[in-house]
Amino acid sequence: MPDPRLVSVVGKKNSGKTTLVVALVRELVRRGHRVMTIKHGAHAFEMDQKGRDTWRHMHEGGAERVVMETPGSRILIAHTETEAGPRELATRFLGDAHFVVVEGFKKSDLPKIEVYRRAVHAAPLYDPAAPEAAQYIALVTDATDYRASIPVLRFSDTNWLYRLVDLVSQGAR
Repeated sequence: MPDPRLVSVVGKKNSGKTTLVVALVRELVRRGHRVMTIKHGAHAFEMDQKGRDTWRHMHEGGAERVVMETPGSRILIAHTETEAGPRELATRFLGDAHFVVVEGFKKSDLPKIEVYRRAVHAAPLYDPAAPEAAQYIALVTDATDYRASIPVLRFSDTNWLYRLVDLVSQGAR
């Protein structure tokens, strides 16, 4: 089975990355693809509560990994020494996906879609003069007058999502 095709949705804080990921995943699934996601967090978080059974397995017992299985869901909790990149995570945990949509990891070498909302930020991350500019496959924006050398899709265009999924299908690797 070939490796999943990865694409990263990037943007500044509160630009709408999660909303775009959800829409992109929904449309890829609607088109018959097996889609999985990776979310990059800027801050550490603790999903396991002190004193709970799974917490005790790891923190009192010393387990390296704990899997919690419940009706309808499965969670892997693992200690990490170093942060893994999206390609490593996809290969290790999501290898049976057709597409892996990544939220964040803006410093990775993945093909990128930027969400740029002028209502929230004055300028996008995308810089056509930057060495990583070639990684960008599209920019989705609320700015009606923004122009770039990559496809610029506007939220005001009712077909923007369908055009974006077509670009992702062609450009994700």
